[in-house]
Parts: sequence; C-alpha cells; structure tokens
Amino acid sequence: MTSAPAQPVNLTVIIGSNRVGRFAPVVAQWFLRQTAGDESMTTTVLDLGETSLPERLGSPRGAETDELTAVTRQLDAADAYVVITPEYNHSFPAPLKNLLDLHYTEWQAKPVGFVSYGGLSGGLRAVEHLRQVFAELHAVTIRDVVSFHGAWERFDSDGSPRDAEGANTAARTMLDELRWWATALKEARIRTPYKF
Repeated sequence: MTSAPAQPVNLTVIIGSNRVGRFAPVVAQWFLRQTAGDESMTTTVLDLGETSLPERLGSPRGAETDELTAVTRQLDAADAYVVITPEYNHSFPAPLKNLLDLHYTEWQAKPVGFVSYGGLSGGLRAVEHLRQVFAELHAVTIRDVVSFHGAWERFDSDGSPRDAEGANTAARTMLDELRWWATALKEARIRTPYKF
C-alpha cells in the first residue's frame, strides 16, 4: 500500500485531442474516476478541445494570449502530468505538439504518464513519439502505459471499460509509478533547482 506524501501531488491531466466527435472525453472521464478520491493527488484538467492557444509566440495580444498565460500557470504549478492521447497518422495530435512547443521549463524534471487509445496499436505509436519530445524537454516519462486497442469497442455506453478490472489495474500501476516519481522529483527540485 502506498502512503500518501505530506503534500498531495498536483496532477494535471491533459486531453490531447480537439477533433469534432472525438472519443477523448469517454477515455478522460473514465481516467478521472481513477484519480477521484485519491487523497495523495489533486487533479486538474487541461482539455485542448476547449482551449484556444496561439500557434506561435509573439502573436498580437488577445484572448489566445490570455488563455496561454493561464495554461502556462497551470502547467508550472503541476508536479506531474498524464497525457490522454489518440493516435493520428502514427503520431500524436497537432494541438498537443503546439502545447508542448509553447512551453519548456514547465515540463522540466517532472514525470509524465500516458493514457492512449486508437485502433490496432492502441495509440502506442503516439506515446513513443511523445516520449522523444518529453525527453528533449527534460521530463521523465513513466514506463507503464494505459492503452486501449480498438477503443470504440472497449467501452460500454455508460463510458465504462468492458474489461474494467484490467483497465483499472493498469491505471493504478501507472499512477503509483507517477506518484513515486512526482514525489521524488519534487523533493529533488526543492533541494537542488533544475537548471539544465
């Protein structure tokens, strides 16, 4: 049994798809039920389907810039992230790449877990590409991934996985690893600020 840290881990769950008719909300709502009631974590959501970010820095000031400021604060305050991503063309969605490219220090020395979904590959090719990008951003990616192959057939009409035990166990495994890394890295950043 994992003991709760003195301070809860501040987890930001990033929903990486913004397509019309996306399946992401089904997967996200299931995952958020896994974190609900966990006193060792406080969870906030960043849904890229409901967020308007500029496509480049230095664009004229406006609503997108104000939203970027709020998103940057949310990412900076996080101790850990879980990215929920589909796979588009053997990789991850463009809005997610935009979010990553608009930030740098916010990700550093923090852990990132993944929940992926898709067809035959279950979004795992997207996760492998994300691992490379997060390595460049000095983040630590969690080994164990929650993946839904043929996702549209894996959930009931109420949004519950048909293999609830397997999915819930995979989520707990990933969250336990994420919590360990988040706690260890937060303590390390407090002792020695990360400046690389």
